[in-house]
Amino acid sequence: MAVQESALAIAHLGAIGYGLAAIGPGIGVGLVVSKTIESIARQPELAGRLQVTMWIGVAFTEALALIGIATPFIFQ
Repeated sequence: MAVQESALAIAHLGAIGYGLAAIGPGIGVGLVVSKTIESIARQPELAGRLQVTMWIGVAFTEALALIGIATPFIFQ
């Protein structure tokens, strides 16, 4: 019985850990997009180049979230 309870506790810790790991990328994506919108508002002629750079930044930031969700499975 104690083994099942400890396994359940570890599973809950993994869920909490991923929730905490998703906070950073969420903030990062928000900052990247907000600064891109601000930059486009200042120089609309660079909108295309800025959007490409924004999507690259979003992809790198979201990679951190994917690492966060994969880590509990790796160390299980």
